[in-house]
Amino acid sequence: MRRNKYYIQKLVSPFTISRTKEIVKVNPTKVPQRAEAKEINIYVYDFDTLVIEERKLISIAECYPYLNNNKITWINIEGIRKADVEALCNYYNVHPLIQEDIQSVGQRPKMDEIENILFCICNMLFYNDELYKVEQEQISIVLGKNFVLTFQEEANKDVFNPIRDKLKIAASKLRQSRPDYLCYAMLDMIVDNYFVVMEKLGERIENIEEEIQNGAGSIALANINLLRKEMIILKRSIAPVREVINGFIRTESDLIEEKTLKYFKDVYDHIIQANDLSENYRDITMNLQDLYLNNVNLRMNEVMKVMAVVTCLLAPATVIGGIFGMNFEKIPWLNNDRGFYAAVGSMLIIPIWMIVMFRKKGWF
Repeated sequence: MRRNKYYIQKLVSPFTISRTKEIVKVNPTKVPQRAEAKEINIYVYDFDTLVIEERKLISIAECYPYLNNNKITWINIEGIRKADVEALCNYYNVHPLIQEDIQSVGQRPKMDEIENILFCICNMLFYNDELYKVEQEQISIVLGKNFVLTFQEEANKDVFNPIRDKLKIAASKLRQSRPDYLCYAMLDMIVDNYFVVMEKLGERIENIEEEIQNGAGSIALANINLLRKEMIILKRSIAPVREVINGFIRTESDLIEEKTLKYFKDVYDHIIQANDLSENYRDITMNLQDLYLNNVNLRMNEVMKVMAVVTCLLAPATVIGGIFGMNFEKIPWLNNDRGFYAAVGSMLIIPIWMIVMFRKKGWF
């Protein structure tokens, strides 16, 4: 029922522009205003090889004691408020330019290194099964000497639950390593989730292809156009991440240990694969439109062929009827008792003979 309602909505307005506006509205010369989050969630994970402290904090001020406490601290902020971001970043000596990027809207994924702080912005991707669309959430990761700060836009979803589970295991690699490995694990989870989203899109491509082959009309065309827009969102989110990961690999900062570089290189391989796969999906989507147009033309050719055959079969009857309907005084067989039957018989026999000849020539 839900799927039928979705199709009806697209059939009424197959070329909606709302999604297009989301794609083209980004203007880098204009600073968009971010709406302040009504509430924020603050979670802290403070750990070393022996113990871990997991707490949900009430205020930003409660994060201050975790700086330089000889442990590794991960502070995750869900919800963006200007005052909270500035207060936390100022206390942890995060440059104002990074603070501006954290509060930005629709920022292109990038990586910066400012005053012994490594910073990156990426988009976490999710697939909405209700609306059949790719949703994105901007996440900012700040890597310092003994801490990692993450800022998310929403509180109801992220991809870091496997990391939280591993932090509870004392013998895990996360607990035994430095903050750079935690940063790697976050980027790895973000990139791996890209493949989950692309699997969903791959299933949708198969469904649309099946619809086209079954002769779907404007519904299939609306599906193709909506899918093309989702591919633009996917490509825009994935492509720049390659340079983000490459920035961590090429940096000479002491925050990235030599032994951690091989893990970032592994993520780099994954993002190249994801980028190539997104290109393939975009090409397949373009081919779907060609397939739809070819099917439309094929059906039109079939209709025209049937109409042409019918016209040819009716031509003898038209000619015979026209001859005997002429206004001459003397026409052979006009007053013959069997003339009518001869004319009707000719009208039937000649089209039957034409059908046999058409079949022999393979015209239909």
